[in-house]
Amino acid sequence: MLLLILSVLLQASLVVHVIKTGRNQIWIWALILLPLAGPIAYVAVEILPDLFRSRTAQRTARGLKKAMDPTADLRRYEGEARIAGNVASRQRYAQELVRHERYDEGIAQYTQALTGLYQHDPNLMLGLAQAQFAKGDAHAARVTLDELIANNPDFRSPPGHLLYARALEAEGDTARALEEYSVLAPAYPGAEAAVRYAQLLQAQGRTAEAQKVARELLEQARIAPAHYTRAQRQWLDAAQRLL
Repeated sequence: MLLLILSVLLQASLVVHVIKTGRNQIWIWALILLPLAGPIAYVAVEILPDLFRSRTAQRTARGLKKAMDPTADLRRYEGEARIAGNVASRQRYAQELVRHERYDEGIAQYTQALTGLYQHDPNLMLGLAQAQFAKGDAHAARVTLDELIANNPDFRSPPGHLLYARALEAEGDTARALEEYSVLAPAYPGAEAAVRYAQLLQAQGRTAEAQKVARELLEQARIAPAHYTRAQRQWLDAAQRLL
C-alpha cells in the first residue's frame, strides 16, 4: 500500500512538472498509463539532461575534476602555450601557474607575452602585477601598475585599483593607500575594499572612522540580495569584528 501511494504521488508530481514546464502533453498520458516505465522515461529524457546542463551541476563537475586531477588544466594550458605560442595561450598558462603558486614561472610567461603589439596590453600588465604581488613583491607590482596607468589612461579595473591600494599599503605608503581605498571603497563591487580601508584606518589608530566605514558597509549588506551576503560573508564577518 505504501509503495502504491508513493507511486501515485510521484506520478502526480511529474504530471504537475510537465504542465508547469510546458513539456509535451503526451508525457501526461505516458505517466498515467505507464506507472513504472513512464516516470523512469520522463526523468531520464526530460529532467536529468536539464540537471546536467545547469550551472550548479557544471560547477560541481568541474570541482570534482579539479579535486581528482588538480594539475589537469595546468598541463593542458602548458601544452597549448608550447604549441600555439600566442598571447592568449600564454596568458591562460600564466594565470594557471599563479593559481598553483608558481609565481616566477607565471611572471616569465607574462613577460614573454608583453612584447610587440601587446607590450602595454592592460590585461596582461594587470596579470603580471597580480603575480608579482602574490609572490610578495609589492614594489614591482606597484611599478607595473604605474606603467599600466601611464600607457592605458582609460583602462578601468576595480580589482586592479584594489591591487594598487594594497601594493601601496604593503610598501608602507599609508597616506596614499588610504587615499586610494577611500576613493575605491564606495564603488567597489564587493565588501573587500571597504573592509581593507577600515582595517588600515584602525591600524592607524583612527578607530572611529574605521567603525563608521564598517557600520555603513554592514547596513548596506542588510538590504542586499542574499547571494551578495553569501558571497561576501568572509568580509562582512571581518567588518563586524571592527565594531
